[in-house]
Amino acid sequence: MPATIRDVARASGVHVSTVSRTFSAPHLVNPDTRSRVLSTAESLGYRPNRAARALITGRTHNIGLIVADIANPFFPPMIKAAESQARQRDYHLFVADTNEDPVMEEQLVQALAKQVDGVLLCSPRMSNDLIEKLRREVPLVVVNRAVEGLPAVVMDVANGAKAAIEHLVGLGHHDLALLGGPRGSWTNREIRRSATAAAKAAGANLTVLGPHQPTEAAGAAACDAVRATGATAVLAYNDLMAIGLLQALHDRGVSVPAELSVVGIDDISLSRLIRPKLTTVSTPTAAAGRAAVDMLLQHDDERRTNALVTLQTELIVRESTGPNPH
Repeated sequence: MPATIRDVARASGVHVSTVSRTFSAPHLVNPDTRSRVLSTAESLGYRPNRAARALITGRTHNIGLIVADIANPFFPPMIKAAESQARQRDYHLFVADTNEDPVMEEQLVQALAKQVDGVLLCSPRMSNDLIEKLRREVPLVVVNRAVEGLPAVVMDVANGAKAAIEHLVGLGHHDLALLGGPRGSWTNREIRRSATAAAKAAGANLTVLGPHQPTEAAGAAACDAVRATGATAVLAYNDLMAIGLLQALHDRGVSVPAELSVVGIDDISLSRLIRPKLTTVSTPTAAAGRAAVDMLLQHDDERRTNALVTLQTELIVRESTGPNPH
């Protein structure tokens, strides 16, 4: 006969409610007690019945995580970190991909609402009004977007863009281009706002191109438009676009950074492998995934939050930037 929760409680010398909390909210249980209960449960072969627990507690112990494009190397470190953080709290993570489609985004939130205890909405393309409407259906934490009244984790791309522009101006570049990202992206708006202000403060010219899809193909396709601006340096919305641009420049025989300097944003692993190695703004995606899970699960502790957590970025200078050739 399978072991029950009462068997585990009796063998561990604790109350049944303590065993229940060990599996439903382990962070609320004394570490020594938690370890003893888990060890006893393992030795007795006890496994909690999630379906029964959900009926009793009203919680599924599932979290939804919705990303704009799972093929974008920006997202996997965030997904892995969020999954690990959720697992430590005895939660499962369901991942869904919107393919940069705001309509699909809304449909996925609605589909997950009855199956999860909350949703992490990463780099959403929906309007703020729609996000605020959806929060009435399921608890939300927004990542890479600041929405008033909602808990959010953002990476300080504005400061990163400012650092990138100042780096390029410091190398003597006065004619700059900004390769913009997708329409509806909060990150894109922050980068554009900050880069424009930084260029103006430095007395440099900045030509903004876009919007574009945040892909290598879009970066490559924008190559001729970048060159037509007369810019000697360009900041791209993300590393994928910057890498696509680098490949197109190479195909046209344009030397980087001797003729054109290129900066990306994100510091994906590929940025360190291409030649020239990409100068980029590093974003703490794994830390964002962990922080978002913690914020979402605060409602379990009756400590709901509408906090805005801002994580710092860092300019990483590599080989794709150099002095103004003129």
